[in-house]
Amino acid sequence: MSGRGELKAWQALRAAAAAPIDLATTVAQDAGRRAALIHALAGIYFDFSKLAVPAGALQDLAALADAVGFDAARAALFAGEVVNRSENRAATHPAERGGAPAAVARAVSDGQMRLRTVAAVLRDDPGVRDVIHIGIGGSALGPALLLDALGYHGDGPRVHVVANIDGVALERALAACDPGATRVIVVSKTFTTLETMTNAASALDWLAAGGVDNPRGRCIAVTAAPDRAAAWGVAAADILPFAETVGGRYSLWSAVGLPLAIRCGVAAFDALQAGAAAVDAHFASAPFAANVPALAGALDVWAATFMGRATRSVFAYDERLRLLPAFLQQLEMESNGKRVSADGGPVDYPTAAITWGGTGTDAQHAVFQLLHQGTHADPVEFVAVREPGHALAAAHHRQLLGNAFAQGAALLRGRSFDEALALANGDRRIAAARTFPGNRPSATILLDRLDPATLGALLAFYEHRTFTAATLLGINPFDQWGVELGKEMANALDGGGSFDPSTAALIARAGL
Repeated sequence: MSGRGELKAWQALRAAAAAPIDLATTVAQDAGRRAALIHALAGIYFDFSKLAVPAGALQDLAALADAVGFDAARAALFAGEVVNRSENRAATHPAERGGAPAAVARAVSDGQMRLRTVAAVLRDDPGVRDVIHIGIGGSALGPALLLDALGYHGDGPRVHVVANIDGVALERALAACDPGATRVIVVSKTFTTLETMTNAASALDWLAAGGVDNPRGRCIAVTAAPDRAAAWGVAAADILPFAETVGGRYSLWSAVGLPLAIRCGVAAFDALQAGAAAVDAHFASAPFAANVPALAGALDVWAATFMGRATRSVFAYDERLRLLPAFLQQLEMESNGKRVSADGGPVDYPTAAITWGGTGTDAQHAVFQLLHQGTHADPVEFVAVREPGHALAAAHHRQLLGNAFAQGAALLRGRSFDEALALANGDRRIAAARTFPGNRPSATILLDRLDPATLGALLAFYEHRTFTAATLLGINPFDQWGVELGKEMANALDGGGSFDPSTAALIARAGL
């Protein structure tokens, strides 16, 4: 701990965690809790009241925020100051949604302008039926989420997102396209990313084999290294820049979000950004106790760091949000999966929880057995949408939402042994198997509807939530040196590097 106030808040939180509450009783009897833990923002209803946090801990979390300088850290983020200390960079993804600091204003302006121009050209060209978007990490996860959530009813060219270096991924996308009617987007911050550039080279080969005279003339580059893209052969008008200070997992707001504008139109992309900007404005100014992303981030710290809950599961009760858990895995674990502080010292407490999840109601028939009766009692998050995304019978959506809400209620209430005994006709063995401990924490996030604005608001909420947790923990959420280590080892394989005996045997077995 770096200061007396921080140490005091930390000690208070540890003491509170040592005296867990009876969650079901507290939820039923404490009306003030609902006022503190249920909020509405930008067309989204957030219910954190079933999370296992006592009222006193909320005050202690606010005290911790004061002690670590949360207000100053938040202001530094929006001002474009250096917040990524290990790389001596700002983190300017909020600037892509408006109010860019002078240092990155040019890159933001150029990238946003060219995104709109290129999207309009492709949408107006009857000769373009498909676009293959090649990236990896956030350069693929973000666009894929946007397209899956919003693109079903889009009227522009189809966009296929490819990330995996496994040739099967690219081959499947190519099989759905005609080389003569396809454009290729190559997304790489440095324009050297091994997986992306390998896939791009194979896409060029496919275009050439399909009779395209100038394959590189069919390519669009999205990069923070426009000179490298030009040297690779992309025309200047088809190079969309973004600032080096925009991290991959935060990049969908930049020109990386081009696939949404192509498929659904520039107006959809503008609405996405507007929804995020509304959350930015709230996060930048609301006091900590009433600040929805800040509160959520603090509750994540409470569960993972002080209560020792090692995982947090997220279940999307809407087919259009089926990629949300995967997107959040990168956002949260790449950002806050750290074992050293922002100052470089070791931490002696848990940082990020392991994020995992799935799609409701599918997951109920797969993993919810563990959630209800397993030996873990980690937080569960339900994300649902009040308005259906289809025109089928109302029974579909009623059952979907009913299941989402019932799961949270069941986790909270459980079933006592005596209740189970009555159901089991006095058979104590069967009754034990049908007993549920209850008192298991959950949160529910309910969107009024799923449209570009509410999706933008939801994603910005998760970004600021992640930043808040990092600030309270004293870690840097904007670097990802663990990812870089894996890349270095992969490159070493091609360079003939030495490996441990097990890995060497695997390399030999595969004939690499």
